[in-house]
Amino acid sequence: MSRPTTRSKNKRHRPGDIDGSSSAILRKIHVTGEISQDDIRQLYLIWKPFCQGCRVNTKDSPNCFCGLVPTSNGARKSGLWQRMSEIIQTLGPDPCKDLRSTDSPAGLTNLGATCYANSILQCLYTNKSFREGVFSVEPELVKQHPVLDQLARLFAQLHSSKMAFIDSAPFIKTLELDNGVQQDSHEFFTLFLSLLERSLSHSKVPRSRTFVQDLFRGSVSHVTQCSVCGKESEASSKMEDFYELELNIKGLNNLDESLNDYLSMEQLQGENQYFCESCGRRVDATRCIKLRRLPAVLNFQLKRCVFLPKTTTKKKLTSAFSFPRRLHMAERLCDPSQSQSELTYDLSAILIHRGTAVNSGHYVAHIKDKYSGHWWEFDDEHVSKLGLHPFGAESSSSSAQPEQNLQPATSEQVGSVGNGNHMNSFQPPSSDFNIASHEEIFSSTDAYMLMYTRIDTNENGNKSYITLRADNMDVDEELVSGNGSLPLHLSEEIKELNASYVSSCQEYQLKKGREVDNITERRQEVRLVLSEAPVSSLEDPFFWISADWLRQWADCIIPLPIDNTSIQCSHGKVPVSKVGSMKRVSNKAWSILFSKYGGGPVLSCDDCCILCLKDEAETAVFADNYRDRRAFMKQLAEAAIAGHSLDGNQYYVSKSWLSQWLRRKNVDSPCDADSEPTASIRCPHGGLLPEQAAGAKRLLIPESLWLFLLESASTVKPDDPSGCSPFPSDSETCAVCSLEMTEVACLEDSLRAAKLKQRQNHEKLWQGKSIALSPGCKYYLLPSSWLSKWRSYVTASGKNVSSSVEPESLEDVIDSVKCVKHLRLLERPLDLTCKRGVIVQRTSMTDGLTLITESDWKFFCEEWGVPEEKAIVAEIDITSFKANKLVGSCEEVPISEAHLDPSNDGVNGELEGKPIIRTFAEICEDCIGERESHELMQKLNYQDEDIRVFLVHGKEAPRSVLEASGTTFEADRRTSKRSRRNSSSSSVDLKVSGSTSIYQLKMMIWESFGVVKENQKLHKGSREIEADESSTLADRNIFPGDVLWVTDTEIYENRDIADELSDPKESWQAEEGFRGSKRCQCFKVTCRGILAVDPILGHIFLAMLDIRWAVYN
Repeated sequence: MSRPTTRSKNKRHRPGDIDGSSSAILRKIHVTGEISQDDIRQLYLIWKPFCQGCRVNTKDSPNCFCGLVPTSNGARKSGLWQRMSEIIQTLGPDPCKDLRSTDSPAGLTNLGATCYANSILQCLYTNKSFREGVFSVEPELVKQHPVLDQLARLFAQLHSSKMAFIDSAPFIKTLELDNGVQQDSHEFFTLFLSLLERSLSHSKVPRSRTFVQDLFRGSVSHVTQCSVCGKESEASSKMEDFYELELNIKGLNNLDESLNDYLSMEQLQGENQYFCESCGRRVDATRCIKLRRLPAVLNFQLKRCVFLPKTTTKKKLTSAFSFPRRLHMAERLCDPSQSQSELTYDLSAILIHRGTAVNSGHYVAHIKDKYSGHWWEFDDEHVSKLGLHPFGAESSSSSAQPEQNLQPATSEQVGSVGNGNHMNSFQPPSSDFNIASHEEIFSSTDAYMLMYTRIDTNENGNKSYITLRADNMDVDEELVSGNGSLPLHLSEEIKELNASYVSSCQEYQLKKGREVDNITERRQEVRLVLSEAPVSSLEDPFFWISADWLRQWADCIIPLPIDNTSIQCSHGKVPVSKVGSMKRVSNKAWSILFSKYGGGPVLSCDDCCILCLKDEAETAVFADNYRDRRAFMKQLAEAAIAGHSLDGNQYYVSKSWLSQWLRRKNVDSPCDADSEPTASIRCPHGGLLPEQAAGAKRLLIPESLWLFLLESASTVKPDDPSGCSPFPSDSETCAVCSLEMTEVACLEDSLRAAKLKQRQNHEKLWQGKSIALSPGCKYYLLPSSWLSKWRSYVTASGKNVSSSVEPESLEDVIDSVKCVKHLRLLERPLDLTCKRGVIVQRTSMTDGLTLITESDWKFFCEEWGVPEEKAIVAEIDITSFKANKLVGSCEEVPISEAHLDPSNDGVNGELEGKPIIRTFAEICEDCIGERESHELMQKLNYQDEDIRVFLVHGKEAPRSVLEASGTTFEADRRTSKRSRRNSSSSSVDLKVSGSTSIYQLKMMIWESFGVVKENQKLHKGSREIEADESSTLADRNIFPGDVLWVTDTEIYENRDIADELSDPKESWQAEEGFRGSKRCQCFKVTCRGILAVDPILGHIFLAMLDIRWAVYN
């Protein structure tokens, strides 16, 4: 069974197309002037049936309402039928999405790179004692210290706000932190506590004044003991405060091993012997750190950042590190006077640094809610529940085993469940790991700080807990007056904030509901009206409505009043020409639309314009007649162009115009292109232009065709008879124009003869051949640029003989190469070279002065009217190599160095010295040097230009790269507008400026090829670019378009470019944490002082202090 054709099913017709039946009706109307009701139904397409199933709303039927609305499940990109979710998005963000769950803590906003501060703040807030200490500070002191004020407000919002995350911007702004710079969370923690201590020292409330020290401060002593007498040094009795213990993890597997390393005994022997006051001499001794007192919250800083002396950079250690859930520290004290229970610590928080680079990455905090025992992950705004395991439910399958049953771990006995890069070790790495029975061990490759909270018992023997949940989301009286409650002024502020937030949520919901109801109502209205729009029969009354307005009404949320002016004719009715731009709707549909939207004008079924219909009939009949006549005339025109002989009178028309006339198709009436058939063959005097003139080609056409063309041209431009001037076949060409063309031809002939004579007089010079130069002979110098223009001028002949540009006056050119100040030459002669023992001059099309013979000079004087005394004379002289220096005088131009190679001795054996050019007048070296310096500065002062860099694998570059790198490119050559990687070789185009430093260029190469800047050796040609990174490309004479090549020395190990980008190169600066900290200033002064005395020791000291954001000079 054959498949039915559907090619023309949805084909659209042009509005001007008229089928056979309509054409017959229009002819009848034009002849009889009578119009029946059937004629109107046929011409206005009223007869067409109600359309169903079209893919688009067709213009060929006023009864088609398809495509105005999508299908039941369809949607559009904009307007009324857009997806409801997308329409709701235009109302703005939904504040209800930020509503805080009653059983979830609140997060903190990340302002760009403030995750390090957010994680520390969450750890501090969730410590109930710290939080209550902040809330207990007297309001008078809070007002004097903005940091305390903003911290209390932030904690109050975390405590009782209804929002899922809190804006940390006021707090960060008060600390004057740069929210675009990633800093170290450990250093921020240390500096922040120092600031709080200073601010709280003025408090009159004892508990508020010392709660930071009570929670975080412990004490250690550095004990040095003589191995001879056994006495300890005087400094050993001094105790030093600490807020965290910094533990090495390199080469260590767990917290127990790191603590052993921290408290290990150091032997002072040999050159490190200790001077004992009791013994009165240098003796062997031991040195160690002893824990004197432990705080309530014990913080361990894991030193994952290590210093690499070879590269003077830092690297992050990503090895797995294990730590217990429960930690017993009684045995670690040097004087364990406290009971075992008082020194048992529970893991309460883990600060995690994600990423492999030291100076970048992301900080998150995993914190335990001791009220429920569940762990939470605080990732800025996002807070998620992890379960009973600090690294998530997937990792909580660790088994608890009694300590007495543990044996040294083997690979078969250690199991792990992956959760990112965290794992559970079922067996501790060491048999002496200090844990109680049934304790869990956790492991992480990113843990950066561990917080352990001491388990205290109250009078009833119950343990105290820290809760992460909001005490009450409604901020009731319990929050105001109960334990751990908010201060009264903060509770009132939180009430106002929550009320404002709830109000905004309610307003949004009301606005959203109104919008949804409005959209639903509008969609129902559109579907209802379109279902009532079709007219049942031909006899039923109907109304005409603009299709454009109907389409806009069906797609807009808020439609405009009805506008039918676009389908109304000048007579106030509906013309037949607008049938494709309007629709025929029923009386009921019109009543609904008109009663609601108004507008107009009202155009009913009786408003068909009879006058416009008659005009349309006349136009259609004329178009039919015109098409028939034009088809016949087209045959005559084709015959005329083909050169067929035609009888009768004939007329000239432009050949090109007639060809264009034939190419036009589907023409119903004359247009602008039908005008001026003889304009291009009519001369300014009104006569026939000679056919030799440009664009004056013509041909003869029959008189009938000419009359048709004349009629069409007069219809289009009746007031422009010059464009259709008649030229019968016996017309004579214009005598004036013929004479002028004859004179031009004579002038061209004489010019052609003059050029031929110059080519004959200067045959070698015209052909660009080198002339053999002889010492002692007299020569003359002309600018090479003028000779190049002269060659182009005398070479042009034939039709181009008069169109070629004549070079400027030779006398003026000679004067221009002499400076006014010294009357010396501003150009140098081109270099000399030897070819097979003959001295010749190098050639150039633009630069320098070229030697010519005496006969050429005399011919030029005769041909261009130059006085012979204007000559620039030159002689070839042979100077001994021994007597002559390579740096010649101002009047000496040496031979090229390439031809003084000893390998050419056999060739140039006849020359006993070096040929040079002596010029009269002399060369002005001062003016030339000044001009060249100025030009060089202009070339080097470029912006956003391209250079190409090749990465060479090996010690030597390929010959092609060396040749490309040694070539000087023009600054204005065409180059790519964007940096791109060359796919065919290891090269890249970089966008640079003259002010770009070598350091910046190396960073671009690092980013493109992955070669660290310390391993890069840059070359231009065979010359290595020195390693001074502060110099610019202009300093190194690197121009736009230059080709450089780089090798990888592989001396230093690779690292992430983010490390370099994160560290400012210009000046050394410690991470501030917050500005104004004396602790930060102390670090900076200490490290700078050490660096000034001993750079190596300074670098080591910086690594020991773990200042992570330093860049070393």
